[in-house]
Amino acid sequence: MFDTKKFGAHLSRLRKRADMTQGELGDRLNLTRQAISKYERGESFPDVSILVIIAQIFDTTLDALISAGGPTTEESRILGGVAVGSTEIQANSLEDIVNIAPLIKPSVLQQLSSGLSKHGIDLSYLVELAEYLNDDNVIELMAGTKFGENEMDVTLLQKLMPLLDEHSIMTVFEKILDSELDYRLITAFFDYLPSSLIEAAVLDGGLPDCVLGMMYEHYRKKHLQWLANQNK
Repeated sequence: MFDTKKFGAHLSRLRKRADMTQGELGDRLNLTRQAISKYERGESFPDVSILVIIAQIFDTTLDALISAGGPTTEESRILGGVAVGSTEIQANSLEDIVNIAPLIKPSVLQQLSSGLSKHGIDLSYLVELAEYLNDDNVIELMAGTKFGENEMDVTLLQKLMPLLDEHSIMTVFEKILDSELDYRLITAFFDYLPSSLIEAAVLDGGLPDCVLGMMYEHYRKKHLQWLANQNK
């Protein structure tokens, strides 16, 4: 798994061997000294597109530079392809995509993920990727996500909800109303949609009557928890 701290330490060694200050390296890359400092401490990672320039500055290869972070073979291949601007990068594993998601742009991440979504994406992977994708990309990938009605899927969907905007939440809600997703996943929406909207969906036949009981029980438990916290 790629380690930004290992990469940063390697970058620091390259700079020092070249007798270059952080400010001088920043000037060469059109970046601030503070940005270089964060890279070297592993607190952030440079835009993948400038890795080629860094390699040129220190007269090393792109492969050697990426390898300093200890990536898997697949991660190295993907990062190398992104760095040289390849438009035909494909990923073979969602796990590898998740591992390097913080290092690449949302547009590239969406391209990699979409190729695998045709085979179905596990909800746990989508939750991890959502932080780095645009909302529209998340909704697109949800079409290929393997949902169920079990408690684990509801828990994972609840983790996904805070990462989505109001429009995206409504889009997923409509998938439930259209029976594209199991209605029991509605429990993840109770804190994000007006109760009146859910009640209207039940009255219109979009959701079964039992959803009202599920919603009222949810609010009852929340109220009891609130009372317990007030008495502490």
